[in-house]
Amino acid sequence: MTEIAGTSAAGFGAVEEAFRAAFEGLPQMGAALSVWRDGVPVVDLWRGVADARTGAGWERNTAAVVFSCTKGLMSILIAQAVEAGRMTYDTPVAALWPEFAQAGKGDVTVGDALAHRAGLSAPRDWLSEDDIVDWGRMTARLAAQEPLWSPGQGYAYHAITHGWLAGEILRRATGLMPREAVVQGLSGPMEADVWLGLPEALEPRVAHSRTAPSIVQIWAQEAGRDSPEDPHWPYRAMTLGAALPPELVTEQGGFNAPRLHQAQIPGAGGIATARGLASVWSGTVAGAGRLLSAPVVAEATRERSGGAPVFDAPGPYARWGAGFQLDSEARRYLGPASFGHDGAGGQVAFADPDAGIGFAFVTNWMMATEDTRATRIIDALRDAV
Repeated sequence: MTEIAGTSAAGFGAVEEAFRAAFEGLPQMGAALSVWRDGVPVVDLWRGVADARTGAGWERNTAAVVFSCTKGLMSILIAQAVEAGRMTYDTPVAALWPEFAQAGKGDVTVGDALAHRAGLSAPRDWLSEDDIVDWGRMTARLAAQEPLWSPGQGYAYHAITHGWLAGEILRRATGLMPREAVVQGLSGPMEADVWLGLPEALEPRVAHSRTAPSIVQIWAQEAGRDSPEDPHWPYRAMTLGAALPPELVTEQGGFNAPRLHQAQIPGAGGIATARGLASVWSGTVAGAGRLLSAPVVAEATRERSGGAPVFDAPGPYARWGAGFQLDSEARRYLGPASFGHDGAGGQVAFADPDAGIGFAFVTNWMMATEDTRATRIIDALRDAV
C-alpha cells in the first residue's frame, strides 16, 4: 500500500496520524480526507487503492460515491432556496408540488419531508433499476403513494426515497433539476469536484467500491425478509424492491455501475472528491462567499426528528434537522453545533460553525457498525481545534 500523499498544516499531525491508522489491516482500502478551517484547507490527504481489480492507486483527483452524504448536499440546496424566499420549511409540499397531496399527504411540510416524517421511507411498489433512473417515474410514484404511517407522526429513515422528495421539492421551487442545482449552488461557487449525475467522460476518476465481510453478513441475515406480497419496510427502504442490492454495491452493479453514476439519485448517488465535499461544507459556515447565512443554518439545524423510529430498531438513534444529520450518540461530530450527513460504508461530511470547520472523509472500503475510522479522525480533529 502506498504511503500517505498530500499535506497537513502545523497542529494537525494527530489528524494525519488518525487517517494513517484507518488503513491498518485493510490492504484493499482507498480513502481521502480533507479539512478546511475558516475557508482555508488545512488537511488534504489520500492513500490506498482506488480499484482493487486493476491495482490502481488513489490519486489527488480520485472521486468516490458518497452515498447518503448526498442528502446533506440536497439539504444545503433547499436551505439556499429557503433563504432566497422560494419556500419555508413550514410550506406544504403540495403548495409547490400539487400532485403530492394525493393519498392524504396534503399537510406534509417541506420540513417533514426533509426530516424523514413524510411516511414514504420505502415504496409500496416493487421497483427495478429502470424505475430509479427515471426521474418522472419516481416522483410520480411517490406523489401517488399512500404513506406507510400517518405523516408527521414519527419518522423513519428515508434511505433512498429522501432524494427524490428533496429533489422534486427543489425542482418545483427553483425550476432546476438536482444536477443543475448542484452546479449552480455548490460546485460552481466553490469550484468543487462534486457531482449529482456524473458526466460520462469523468467515469475513470471514480473509485471502485467494495464491501467488508461484515456488511455482507448483516444483509445475508436479512435476505428474504421483503417480498412484493409481504413487505419488510426497513429492508425495502434500501433495496426499493429489486432496484438495488442491500449492500448498495456489487462488483459491477448497484452504485458501482456507470448507469447509476450518471443518473440523478439524490438520496445516495452523489460523487465527489474529499476536497470538493469538504470545501462545500466549509462554504456553509466560513469564507467570503458563504453558501448559507447563520440565521438559515440555525433554522435548518433545529431538531425535527430523533429518538426511536416508527419501525423498531436498536439505538443509538440519530437526530435530524431539515435534512441535516445533527450531532448525536449515533454520529459524533465536533460538537452540538455541527451539522452534516454521513453515508453508507464510512463516508462522513459535515460543518461546524463554532470551529469554522468543513470536513470530508470518503472511502471505497465499505464497513458496517464496527467502523471507527472517521470517528477516530474526528476525535483527533476535536483535540486539534
